[in-house]
Amino acid sequence: FWDTVKNSLIVVVVAVVASMVVAFLAAVALAKYRFTGRKLFIVAMIGILMLPSVGLIIPLYVVLARYHLTNTLTGVVLTYLTFVLPFAVWTLRGFVLGIPKELEEAAMVDGSSRVGAFLRILLPLVAPGLVATSVFAFVTSWNEYIFASVLLSDQSKQTVTVWLSGFYGTSRDTDWGALMAASTLTAIPVIVFFLLVQRKIGFGLTAGAVRG
Repeated sequence: FWDTVKNSLIVVVVAVVASMVVAFLAAVALAKYRFTGRKLFIVAMIGILMLPSVGLIIPLYVVLARYHLTNTLTGVVLTYLTFVLPFAVWTLRGFVLGIPKELEEAAMVDGSSRVGAFLRILLPLVAPGLVATSVFAFVTSWNEYIFASVLLSDQSKQTVTVWLSGFYGTSRDTDWGALMAASTLTAIPVIVFFLLVQRKIGFGLTAGAVRG
């Protein structure tokens, strides 16, 4: 059990960190800049969100098999990014659009560079959005079963959700006590993560920052 928990933690932490970094930079680009193909990129991103996860299993498996990434945690991480990233980019774009551009302009008037304004003004103000989006990414990646079940055939590399499915059998041979105990332990990391970040989820840092 604990080996599968370790595998899940590795996959989820890497997927969440990678998705937050890439999604934040993409959200800033989509919200602050105008470039060729911007609208097409947004439409394609929404289209990916509309696709059912079952419809992505075969093409993703074919691509990962071509690069020998099936039955590896790296392949699972890349797979999780395909459905976590679009939602994260779309959500963070809304947070970035909600930050008045006058704040960054005021920082640059006071002598800050664009990078300095990005790090000192924009990044702290988007922090609640990053936290809220990371909660979604963590819960979605932690609870995911279908992709992990298809991609991971080696028991030593299975995630905790795939391991839990091993308890199911007929109504007579299912160990319900062990299943409930394992399910409770599986839910603990999600609860702990939420408790660690819940203070920043609804914190309105930009309230009253700009007055007309």
